[in-house]
Amino acid sequence: MAKTDFKSVEEYIAAQPQTVRPTLEHVRKIIRDALPGAEEVISYQIPAYKLHGGRVIYFSGWKEHFSLYPVTENLVATLGDEVAPYVAGKGTLRFSLAEPVPAKLIERITRLRAEEEADAMKAKAAARAKRRG
Repeated sequence: MAKTDFKSVEEYIAAQPQTVRPTLEHVRKIIRDALPGAEEVISYQIPAYKLHGGRVIYFSGWKEHFSLYPVTENLVATLGDEVAPYVAGKGTLRFSLAEPVPAKLIERITRLRAEEEADAMKAKAAARAKRRG
C-alpha cells in the first residue's frame, strides 16, 4: 500500500488488497449505521468517524486482519470477555479476516465509544466554563 495521502474512505478502501475490501466495506457500514450523522474523515491516514467534533472510532485494513481504535480501559472493562480475544496491544482491537465480522460486537463498541467521547466533550466544556467563571 504505497499511497498515503487518502482524501476519502473510498480511496482508502480501494487501495487495500482486493481480499480485504469487502470486509472493510462491511465494517464501514456497521459503523455508519451505529453513528448516524457522524462525519466520515481520514485521520492518521485511516478512516475515522467524528461526532460533535470528537473522533469516536477508527478502522484499518491489513493483509490478514482489520483493526479498530481506540480501545479504552473503560471499553475493555465494560465489554470484558467479548473483546478480550481481540485485544492486540494498547488501544487496538484486531479481528482476523479468516473469521466472520462480529457485527453486533462492532456496533456495541462503536456506540460505547460514542458515549465515551460525548462524556469527554461534556467534561471539557465543563472545565472551560469553570475556568471562565
